Amino acid sequence: MRIALLQITPCKTSEGNLEKGIEYCIEAKKLGADIALFPEMWSNGYHIYDRPANEWRSDAIPADSLFINRFSFLAKELDMAIAITFLEDLQNGEKKPRNTVVLFDRFGKQRLKYSKLHTCDFSAEKDLTPGDDFYVSDVDIGGKEVKIGAMICYDREFPESARILMLKGAELIIVPNACPMEINRLSQLRGRAYENMLAVATCNYPDSVPDCNGCSSVFDGVAYLPDCDSSRDMCILQADGKEGIFIADLDLDMLRRYRASEVHGNAYRHPKKYGALVNTDIKEPFIRDDYRE
Repeated sequence: MRIALLQITPCKTSEGNLEKGIEYCIEAKKLGADIALFPEMWSNGYHIYDRPANEWRSDAIPADSLFINRFSFLAKELDMAIAITFLEDLQNGEKKPRNTVVLFDRFGKQRLKYSKLHTCDFSAEKDLTPGDDFYVSDVDIGGKEVKIGAMICYDREFPESARILMLKGAELIIVPNACPMEINRLSQLRGRAYENMLAVATCNYPDSVPDCNGCSSVFDGVAYLPDCDSSRDMCILQADGKEGIFIADLDLDMLRRYRASEVHGNAYRHPKKYGALVNTDIKEPFIRDDYRE
């Protein structure tokens, strides 16, 4: 399974982002990609931090907009899955839009729609509506069904995000991103892949974008192999800071063999003992009183 991470700089308009997104998807297909992943909120380049909310809210587009539908048609034209990200207009009376990714399969059919659940409510994202749940879907990738889920940026800070996706069967988690990917955040992604025995593919904006630094990555989730005396590096791709398309080849057969024989993931969990994780009455000193249930 060949994954293309589109680590690219946004344009000043959604029309420009549409044209550039199409151009880079076409190039990704030329490189043999089975799936192309955009950075977070590509429709407006995640341009929400240096202007008032009532201004950037006007950038929101519905999930059935021409912008989104164009990538549906493109996925079919290219015979390549595309995960496109956008600021979503909910069109149901709610004023606050959502931070959303839609995954189209190689036939142009929508297989996954996920909105960022852990919004950064300490900053500009307090003016977003959080998502409701985590989802996993079977997606035809080159004739092979792959179980794919999604997180978006800050979701990676919470082990529960990837754990729920693993329990729902995810083999690959796609992670659109827009922040500096330094050693600790990269370590989070490595940890999510290791503890859940799944692949994690993250696409960030390049260092030409303020408060971003590239470093898009793929961790394949396979920490041990039968013929190796020690653990292996699960990182099969870490990009530099430059703009470009970064390609990773994920060995799904190896991952599936590993998941069938290793001890991580769901193998030896004790879920009946984890009640504190969902007990909202527990208030430790370091937990904010205004956290979301």
